[in-house]
Amino acid sequence: MLTTENTVQWLTKFGEIISMNKAYLNELDSRIGDGDHGSNMVRGVEAMLAQFEAMEFNHAKDVFKVTAMALLSKIGGASGPLYGSAFMEMAKVAETNDLVTILTAGLNGIKKRGKAEVNEKTMIDVWEPVCQALAENNLTKSIIDQAVQATKPLKATKGRASYLGERSIGEIDPGAMSSAYLFEALLAGELIDG
Repeated sequence: MLTTENTVQWLTKFGEIISMNKAYLNELDSRIGDGDHGSNMVRGVEAMLAQFEAMEFNHAKDVFKVTAMALLSKIGGASGPLYGSAFMEMAKVAETNDLVTILTAGLNGIKKRGKAEVNEKTMIDVWEPVCQALAENNLTKSIIDQAVQATKPLKATKGRASYLGERSIGEIDPGAMSSAYLFEALLAGELIDG
């Protein structure tokens, strides 16, 4: 059940996991991108956490809106607009309090903004299976990990990595990895029933 409190806890945990894995995300990105995905994500989550400290929230939708704006304004490259779109769309349906509906709205926001689909080696390759598993009430760390690993054999056709063509094969997509941290943080919280 989504509440204002556990939404803040979830995204705070996400911020902590991103900060702990900054170097790893940069390393992944150095292989198929600009090498700054970790640094960019940390800038975004630090801005988000500063807002959380400064504000009182009345509803989860407000938490998602603040998150969207913080990530959008502070994360460089494609990731800022993609994460920003996800959280803005999530805010629009947050009053349903239904996590599947909320995350699916986020997924659709990313698809619309990035004009990408599954199997194009992007964050969608993690968001889609996670939404599916949540809908079936069986989201696990293993499913998240499998989704991340499944980006390895794919050839990137979107974003910076697409310039590498065949050389993008065999690498984990950095956006997929940072998205995995979002869902690992979700599992660590009290938002999923069961």
